[in-house]
Amino acid sequence: MNATLIAVALSLVSAGAYAAAAVAQARLAGRTDPSAGALRLMGRGAWWSAVGLNAGGALLHVAALKYGPLTLVQPLGALTLVAAVPLGARSAGRRVSRTEWRGTLLTLVGLAALLLAAGGAAPHDTLSLPEALGVGAVTMALVAALSRPGTRPGLRHAAASGITSGVASALTQTLTVAATDHSGPLLSWRLVTVAVLVSFFALGGLMLSQTAYRGGLGAPLAVVTLANPVAAAAIGLILLGERIQGGALGLVPALIGALAAVRGVILLSRAQAGSTAGSVPAPAGAAAAPAVTGSAVTGPPSRVVITGPSLTAPRPTEPFTLHPEPVGSSGGPG
Repeated sequence: MNATLIAVALSLVSAGAYAAAAVAQARLAGRTDPSAGALRLMGRGAWWSAVGLNAGGALLHVAALKYGPLTLVQPLGALTLVAAVPLGARSAGRRVSRTEWRGTLLTLVGLAALLLAAGGAAPHDTLSLPEALGVGAVTMALVAALSRPGTRPGLRHAAASGITSGVASALTQTLTVAATDHSGPLLSWRLVTVAVLVSFFALGGLMLSQTAYRGGLGAPLAVVTLANPVAAAAIGLILLGERIQGGALGLVPALIGALAAVRGVILLSRAQAGSTAGSVPAPAGAAAAPAVTGSAVTGPPSRVVITGPSLTAPRPTEPFTLHPEPVGSSGGPG
């Protein structure tokens, strides 16, 4: 079978596993106190289910990276969004909104344009030790900047998660290619360092995505799905000698696709904000009638007694009268 087809097939199954893991993480985030630490999460079976699904998706992703370049394999992760948005809506007992469908479609169309610009040759180049260390340092600086307190923490944590996951994929490709082409020893300082970085960034991406999903699933997952291939493709183009199809002209559909994907993320973010606002109950007492008090009245609270004309002798011209009466009094109106 053609190497590109194998990479695509493995990426499809990997995206399904990642989608199920994202839904599981979002459900866990919705049931967990935001102040809960990592140790508390690790004590839950749902957390380990999500970890298992992520691990399965990661193994399939690693296999795909053996047969296809970063610029091909990473954008296929967008299919995670296709599966996760309806799965997340179903688990929440609601339908996918029209805005969510539009946002998902735009994100996928944009990433498809990026995919068309990707090269299709199997990978051969790997990162050197200085390059791997440099990528790790830049990634940690970006994550630190995105993790600072501020507005939209969910989307910023999602971006940090996507970047770390993309970098982990790029480093994993170095491990995979180096381990299978038998070009050097498996226990070299370079491969050991890269393996440590892969473990660190993979775990960091998982924890950051768990934090991002506290505000919902659609928009954070779209940001993760977009940031992941962008980070990996940047490494592939800058350090691994990968090329965009069509040369300079290939940049045009890639840029258009990037704009469409960003628009899709914005729509998903708005849909998520609207869904969250609609699900928040009204504050206690918000619909209650305002209390009426008299400036000269002191003592126990009063109730209003409404009296009307006698039913046996109606007097249409006589108006209703209001008589305040202390609560608890057994006497009738005077």
